Amino acid sequence: MIDTRAEVRRILKGLEFSSGAAVMKFVLCAAAAWACAFLPVHEGLGEAGRWSMLVVLLGAGLWVTEAVPAFAVALLIIGLQIVTLGRPGGPLLEAEDVKGWEIFVRPWASPPMWLFFGGLVLAAAATRTGVDRHLAGRVMRWSGGRAQVLLPAMMGLAFVLSMFMSNTATTALLLVMLRPALDGLPSNSPVARSLLLGLAVAANLGGMGTLIGTPPNAIAAGLLESEQPVDFLRWMLVALPPACLLAALGWMLLSWRMGGGSAELPEELPDSEAVGEPVRRWQRLATAVIFLLTVALWMSGEWHGIPTGVVSFVPIVALSVIGVIRREDIKSIEWDVLILLAGGLSLGVGIEASGLAKWLASGVGALGMPSWAAGLALAWIAALVSNLMSNTAAANILLPVTLVIANGTGQDAASLVIPVALGCSVAMALPISTPPNALVYSSGRLRAADYLPAGLLMFFLGPPLAVFWCWLIAS
Repeated sequence: MIDTRAEVRRILKGLEFSSGAAVMKFVLCAAAAWACAFLPVHEGLGEAGRWSMLVVLLGAGLWVTEAVPAFAVALLIIGLQIVTLGRPGGPLLEAEDVKGWEIFVRPWASPPMWLFFGGLVLAAAATRTGVDRHLAGRVMRWSGGRAQVLLPAMMGLAFVLSMFMSNTATTALLLVMLRPALDGLPSNSPVARSLLLGLAVAANLGGMGTLIGTPPNAIAAGLLESEQPVDFLRWMLVALPPACLLAALGWMLLSWRMGGGSAELPEELPDSEAVGEPVRRWQRLATAVIFLLTVALWMSGEWHGIPTGVVSFVPIVALSVIGVIRREDIKSIEWDVLILLAGGLSLGVGIEASGLAKWLASGVGALGMPSWAAGLALAWIAALVSNLMSNTAAANILLPVTLVIANGTGQDAASLVIPVALGCSVAMALPISTPPNALVYSSGRLRAADYLPAGLLMFFLGPPLAVFWCWLIAS
């Protein structure tokens, strides 16, 4: 679920930039953004649109250079939009409009935010009660230590778990389960390499399958909410088939590269509690029941009519009231991810309200580029950029632009926005591309070159497959 460059750096213990370098990057990004927004003529773009362009370019520059943490950039975007576009008598609002600034903070309470928060609460409950470890232990034992069985079993489990919980937590959990098997293999074993890469690939791809699987999905749903709402089941129908096909292709590639081999598993696999305090059996059972009930309600929204955001209150309220989720668990939730989501949704509001969206749409229409070609190009750009920076930050930059292109060309918005969101999740060609990649790299058994076969396969096939499937569903 979470996929931030800060998490990758923490795992790999990478280079920390000095404060002087960070200040220099910030100043250069701000100067470049101001120059691009205000020095050219930009015919047809008003003052509000120019300020919005400055915010977009500054945010993009800071996310790429990592001059400040990603969540801080999201907060800066919200604050700058309030100051430049939300002040009474400014370029966007009338002097007497003292509440106009509220449009930039309303995304904090929007349904996509509650949906994603509900997913985080479910994941925290599963981790605390050991539901995830119990399931992982059963799957590992079922494989019987046979590598050709263990690889698809582990990939399938990682795929399913990362649909509903953090891909970082999923990878960390299964890596602990897998380590006893890896310890019995030579350091250069192709079996070990395939098992580790399979774990990362499946954890990366699983998040594509649900609205709560990864932040780009929630950002896309938030942007589409006012024009073409996407419920939980529809997202799965659109996103899950490409994700499953890519995972199957990844499994076939890694299985071929693995060759024959075995991985001996110990009789007793780790199944320790997430916290020192023991968890009662009824709490584990209650978590499983609430989890299944929530997913069932999310998937059956067309029949019962309850919005997905409202359904999210089932686990949020129930798990808190019965004591499964405690104060410590609330504190440990990835609030920086929620801040990133809010920043991206707020940025989309600013682009639309300032007139920048219409100006960009008119420019795209003048190019005469087919909408499917624009969507495919943006999906590939999303995959490329997400290999080098946080996929949430990439989605915050590219998804509002994609929505503008869809509106400007009169095409189905979801058919363009969703493939670009999925493109952000197929980036896995480098050890630093995602936290799962970084975690398996920390085992010391992989080289950077080992990521390229599967990473390039996902990069070249993922975007066109997502575009094709979305257009097939739309037609």
